[in-house]
Amino acid sequence: MLRQLVAATALAAGSCAGGGTGLDPDPDATFRVLFIGNSLTYTNDLPAMLNALADSAGVERTHVESVSFPNYALEDHWATGDALTAIRRGGWDYVIMQQGPSALETSRVNLLEWAQKFATEIKQVGSIPAMYTVWPSTDRSGDFDRVIESYALAAQAAGGVAFPAGAAWRAAWRRDPSLRLYGSDGFHPSLEGTYVAALTIFGGLYGRSTIGLPARLRVGGGTVTIAAQTALTLQHAADEVNGH
Repeated sequence: MLRQLVAATALAAGSCAGGGTGLDPDPDATFRVLFIGNSLTYTNDLPAMLNALADSAGVERTHVESVSFPNYALEDHWATGDALTAIRRGGWDYVIMQQGPSALETSRVNLLEWAQKFATEIKQVGSIPAMYTVWPSTDRSGDFDRVIESYALAAQAAGGVAFPAGAAWRAAWRRDPSLRLYGSDGFHPSLEGTYVAALTIFGGLYGRSTIGLPARLRVGGGTVTIAAQTALTLQHAADEVNGH
């Protein structure tokens, strides 16, 4: 399972354990979130997008960081140690974990095992473990139910919560099947795919509806713009899976 670290790519809304650049830490933040993941986290800078949504909503002042490397599973993060170092700094309200789809039985068992191990570390610093539920590639679209189930089981095993972004993708497609949530490779998210993931996590973290959040955000020094009607559709999808 261990993979050689080819590129220390870590993009985040915050200082990045493991390399990369991001926003400076916010000493005045009262709500802190750490992501541990791979390219499904850093593509389109999901952590920064979540931070931008929180800023725009006027909720509790939020600081987000990420430890994310290409092709990493949680087992790989454990071995290299950057994620453990970040967790043990403490001060996190939530630590959100993610690896690949984990639909196959062997990968599901692996996800549950390492989510539990990380959860022990997370709880020792008084934080809540969480899972960022992803999605299968387009050529394995029949695995959606298995992916969602794997992450729900991992959240249960970790004694934490799941933020069901993959389920929100399906809820969005029920409203508009033409939505392009995959990027060009049929696996990584488009901007819209990341936006609905950020909405889902936002709604779960803050326990509120995402309807009316902005479709234009400052992310990573640039601007992300989602078409207004598309943004509203994605907001309704996120609210559906979060029960708002």
